[in-house]
Order: sequence, then C-alpha cells, then structure tokens
Amino acid sequence: MFGFGKSKPLIGMDIGSSSVKVVELKQTGKEIEIVKVGVEPLAPEIVVDGAIVDTGQVSNSIAKIFTENKIKTKYVATAVSGHSVIVKKLSLQPMTDEELDGAIPMEAAQHIPFDIAEVNLDYQVLESPADSPTMEVLLVAVKKDKILNYTNVITLAGRTPVIVDIDAFALQNVYEYNYEPSPDVTVALLNLGASVMNINIVRGRTPLFTRDVSVGGNQYTDSLQKELDLGFDEAETLKTGITLPGISDEARLPVIKSVSEIIVLEIQRTFDFFRATAGGEHIQKLYLAGGSARVYGLPDLMKQELGIPVEQLNPFRRIKYAETGPIGELISSQGPRLAVAAGLALRSFEDL
Repeated sequence: MFGFGKSKPLIGMDIGSSSVKVVELKQTGKEIEIVKVGVEPLAPEIVVDGAIVDTGQVSNSIAKIFTENKIKTKYVATAVSGHSVIVKKLSLQPMTDEELDGAIPMEAAQHIPFDIAEVNLDYQVLESPADSPTMEVLLVAVKKDKILNYTNVITLAGRTPVIVDIDAFALQNVYEYNYEPSPDVTVALLNLGASVMNINIVRGRTPLFTRDVSVGGNQYTDSLQKELDLGFDEAETLKTGITLPGISDEARLPVIKSVSEIIVLEIQRTFDFFRATAGGEHIQKLYLAGGSARVYGLPDLMKQELGIPVEQLNPFRRIKYAETGPIGELISSQGPRLAVAAGLALRSFEDL
C-alpha cells in the first residue's frame, strides 16, 4: 500500500494469529538465497481474525525474533487480510494515467463499504486483450486503522515498516517467482492460517479473484479440545497427524475430518461463485500454503471434493538455502507456513 524503490534489503514479516514469521533474502548474481528465516509463536488471543489485540506482546515477539536470529536489516514489508481489506476488479473506459488517478476515488466510493476518508487506496492496471473496449483495473482498499494496527507494532519493536501488502498478493508473488506460470494456466492459491484463509485465483500472473474467509487451523484445535477434552498443545499436535498415547484414531480422525469438510465447503463456494462470474474459467490446480497446510488428511479431501490436483506450495522451490543446519530444518518442518513472508521478502528485488 505504500513503499519505496524495491532495491533496499527488506525483511518479509507475516504477523499471523499463531506466530510471527520472518524471511530475509539476498541476490547473488541471478540467484536468490535465504539470509535469515525465523518463526516466533504467539499465545492464543494475541492476534484475532487478523487484528492485533495485544500490541505489547506482538512487538516483544518481533524484537525477540530479530535478536535471536541476529537480523540487522531495519526495513520491513508486512501484509494484512480480513474484513478491513477490499479487493475489486473494475472494468473502466480506457483513459490516461492522470485521468485514472482522478477517477479511482470516485469509482472506489461506489464499490467500497467504508468511508473513503477511512481507507488507503491503491490500484493496478491489469493486462487486457488488445481488442478489449475496456481497461481492467484492480482496486485495493484497506482501512487506515488496520494498517496502523500492524505498522505500530513493527515501529514499537524498533523496525521501520515501509511496505504494507495484501496476504493474497504476497502469496501470488512467491508463486510467480518459484513456479514461473504460463500465461494461460489458471490456479487457486490458498493460504490456510490459524484464523483466516486467503484465496487468490490467478491466470498466469493476473489475479482474477481474491477472497478472505474467517476459517483456519484454530477450528481444528478448538474442536479437538472440546470433543476429546484436551489441552491446547495436545490438540495442536493431534491435528498434524502425530498420535498421542491414549487417543485412538477412531476418536481423533472424525473430529479432524468434520472441520476439514467445513473448510473445503468454503473453498467450493468460492470456486462456484468465481466460475459463475468469470465466464467459464477453469481452475486447473490448487496450491496449498500456510501453517495449516499440513493438517492430517486435508489435501486428500480437497483433491477428492474439488476434483482438481492439490499440491503443497513450496515457497523456496527456486530459492537457495543450506538444507542441513537450522535454516534447512526450519524450512523442512514449516516451509508452507513461510509462504507469505517469503513473498514479502521478494519485494526487495526490482526485476522479479
């Protein structure tokens, strides 16, 4: 939503409901490699539905992750999602850049359910067919208090927030760099966090439809705690497929599956709405990222119910790192969770 030229080194920082994730990258010749990567867990109810409730706790966690990983870079790119974020695709009469700058606030007022004075606006002109009578413009609006909610905690931790992006677009950024998509391939990118699921449907490098849904991994934890009378940590462990003494598969698997069915239903609804409004677009594949991407049985259920291939998104597919040692171990265990942070860190580079 705001920023400087992309040549400065940046820390990509994803502040989620369950943890803070950071990634720092550097360019060596034509290759990108990891400099630093870290994850710091957050206690429950510190960040709720994308809103930072306890700024002190989150800023302390940010300061800790920088200290423990010896990160010296000061500038931070972060991202937001949820109900305070509106993304709309507009079809407008062709006009000059100057005319478009003047038209955007008036267009936004017709499409955004907030007072225009309360939001930051940004837009991007999308590629349209040469014979198209209209120009396609992607409009993004984020409530100013939402942006301040995130930038204040970063400042409080002694760092400088310079870019505020959208989770769904950071996910697209990491997908584009790592998978180099063909212009005619339409895929769904899904970031399943603890409390919010970001869905971004893209054709090649063009975003077609984005939606944030208030469901996520916390629902597995809550259901397992309630149904099996467990503590938080036990429920967190069970949902990844690890077994615990005294808890049978017959007890835990139906609970996990029931939540997975709710999540898959939300995805199906999103796909149905997209297909109804996108003139016959066919989603060819789903890439799954986020901390809940590895919930036991979820990818298989998605594949079965949605009828398309499902693949875990690898945010470091084309990014170099030492596979042995702390960085390799963290990526091996938590790679999909780092997708948004990696996409934000890629903002450092001009030519990607």
